[in-house]
This record gives sequence, structure tokens and C-alpha cells, in this order.
Amino acid sequence: MHIRLWNRNFWLMSLANLLLCMSVTMLIPTFPRWMLQDDGLTSAETGMAMGAFALGLFLLGPFCSYLVQRYRRNMVCVTAIAFLAASIVLPLYLGGRGCWQTISLWRLLQGAAFGLAQMVLSSTLVIDTCESFRRTEANHSATWFGRFALSIGPLAGILLARALGFEWVVWGAAGCCVLSAVLILMVHFPFRVPSDGFHLLSLDRFLLTSGWPLLLFLFVFTGAVGLLLSLSFTEHFYGMLMVGFWFSLLAQRYAFPNADLKSEVVTGLILAGTSVLILLTSPHSLLFSPMLGFGIGMVGSRFLLFFIKLSHHCQRGTSQSTFMLGWESGLAIGVAAGYWCFDNDASALGYTSLSLIVVLLSIYVLFLHGWFLLHRTR
Repeated sequence: MHIRLWNRNFWLMSLANLLLCMSVTMLIPTFPRWMLQDDGLTSAETGMAMGAFALGLFLLGPFCSYLVQRYRRNMVCVTAIAFLAASIVLPLYLGGRGCWQTISLWRLLQGAAFGLAQMVLSSTLVIDTCESFRRTEANHSATWFGRFALSIGPLAGILLARALGFEWVVWGAAGCCVLSAVLILMVHFPFRVPSDGFHLLSLDRFLLTSGWPLLLFLFVFTGAVGLLLSLSFTEHFYGMLMVGFWFSLLAQRYAFPNADLKSEVVTGLILAGTSVLILLTSPHSLLFSPMLGFGIGMVGSRFLLFFIKLSHHCQRGTSQSTFMLGWESGLAIGVAAGYWCFDNDASALGYTSLSLIVVLLSIYVLFLHGWFLLHRTR
């Protein structure tokens, strides 16, 4: 049977990805405020708790390949999402308030559950809903749904916290998990007989070690973005960030389809750096957030394709998981460092973020792009 890219199953997986990512991005602006204002933690303790999420992302990755071969792929993902929902809601009712070590443990568990769910969803389920020759397009499109969650999730979290309180943010995030799981269960994935000789621990569907320069670069870039997200922005910032994402999508479609391969990343870094300059010189400018979203979208989309083109045919799923790990861990560490080291000092934080972006631009132009051209396999 012929399967088009935008078929029902692909839509369901993409929307599941959006909701799954929203469940954690809703907590980016709201959870630190709850820890600081209601739970009495210091900025450093809040930063450490937020950073624990990044460590958790890597915990279950070595088991991902074993789990999807030993059990039904969709049920592995749904189970991980269920644990994510529980780890989001239970801290409010099982104690640990005022103790950053306990909250950090919950954040570690959230990272582990989210990381496994994302790996299975992006490296296996999304790919299974389209034909082989459309898989790159499918990965690119589905990842954009998750990228939009970086604006939609915090926007929803801020509005819920203001209208109903933080407890409703938690239940809203858990609700996103439930809806994501329901959408996945609506798609039939036939059980595959496990291949012989698969191992309990494996880098397959987890980490593309040959892409470590790309992984490190992406980690630092999203870390610079995460630093900015640690500031107390309003819902207007996240709404305009979404506008920037839309401009990025349009630019990729109409302005860059035949452009030089280097141009997208260079343009994205320049836009991101310019947005930080605007923040430092004119903090109330309406250009800051859409320009930042434009830059994030350009760099993120191109690096996803870089990971795919660096991997061999049997490593596509591994490349998707590696991209996700670099993206999500960088954001988490950036937000953590913003609270731990800068305590809402917009000036020092902005100059640090700008310096990182300038260094990354130099590294990309002088080294990384040439390295990628030398090592690409497609």
C-alpha cells in the first residue's frame, strides 16, 4: 500500500511529539519560579535541580535498542511517557519540598523518562510511519513540531500559572503526556520478531559517536539559548519566539533551498547573536524574540540534517537520538547555569550568551563545516 508522508499516522506521531515536548517545556519558566518563590530554594539550588534533567536524558539511552527489540516499540514509548507524567505530578504530593536534593532526583527521573520516550518516538516510531525515501523529510517535519513546543509549552505554562496557579501547570503538563500516549496508541505498530544477538547495552538508537563535534557544537549553541530562557520573560516573548520559528520555516522553503550549504548555519548564528545584542542594548525591542526564534530554527533544522547525512543508512535512528540529546541537554544546562551562576543578571548573562555564539560562529566557519564535508556519508 502506498504511504504518503502526511498520512494519518504521521500526523498522529508528529502531534504526539509536540505534546510530549510541551510537557517538559511548560516547566521551563514556571518550575524555577515555584522553587524560588514557593519552595524557598536559592538560585544555585534551583539551577542544580533544573540541570539534573540533562543528566537524566542519558540514563536510559544505552537500553533503548534492547527495549525496542525485546518489547513492542509503541508500548516502550507509552510506558516511558507514563513514567514522565508520574514524575511531573508526584513531587507535589510525595514531599521533598524545600529540599533541592529530592527535587533534583525527581528532575533526574523526568529527564530519564523523557529521554527514552523521545528516542523511541524520533528514532523508531516516526520513521515507521512513512516510506523509506521520505524518512529525511519525515524526521525534519516531526522535529519541527517538537521545536514549536519550545514556544507553545512555556506560553501555556505561564498563562496557566497566572490564571490557576502552578499546580495546574503540573496537571497540564501531565495531561499533555496522556494525550501524547493516546495518539501513539491510535497507531498500529506490528510486533517485530527480535533479531538474534542483540545486547542489553548498546549505542544503537542512542549515541552517534562519530558525530561528537556536531554534538558538542549543538550542545553549546542550545546552552547559549538556555541561558537566555532562564530570564523571567513574559508570554509575549514566547509568542514572538513562535513568529520567529515561522519565519525560519518560510526562509528555508523559499530563500535557502538552493543556497550554499554553509549559509543556513551562518545566517542562524548571526541572527541569534544579533538578537542578543538587541537584548543588551534595547531590552524592550519587539525584534529580540522573533529574531532569536529565526536563528534557533535555522541552526536546529540544518544540524538535524547534518546528523542524518553524517550517519550510515542503518544509523538514522541513532542520529535522531544524538541530535535530541545535544538539543535538550544543552537547553537544560543553559537554563541551569542561568540560575546557578547569574541569578537573573540579564547583562552578564547576555554577554556570556553572545560570547558563546561568536565563538561558535568562528568554529563553524573555520573548522566544523569543513570537517562535516569531509566526514559526511550521503
